[in-house]
Amino acid sequence: MAYEDKTLNCRDCGNDFVFTAGEQEFYVQRGFQNEPSRCPDCRRARKSMNNSGNRQMYEAVCSACGKPAYVPFQPSGDKPVYCSECFAAQRASRQY
Repeated sequence: MAYEDKTLNCRDCGNDFVFTAGEQEFYVQRGFQNEPSRCPDCRRARKSMNNSGNRQMYEAVCSACGKPAYVPFQPSGDKPVYCSECFAAQRASRQY
């Protein structure tokens, strides 16, 4: 299949960027289903933010043991929240 460069619009900064034929081929080889929605600069910034530990954490009470739990999302109260230990235990006990 021959690929051609595509111009896409970044969902974060709103600038246009080129999704090159080589990148498209790479995506297909890796089995990626979706085109990138962020330009390379915004992808790099987002990845850097996630890897730098600057992620905002929210305090909650563990639904299983009652200890303080820190989670990367604002708990809404409609679903249980677990501390790291209880979350790992919940995940290990799941049967697929």
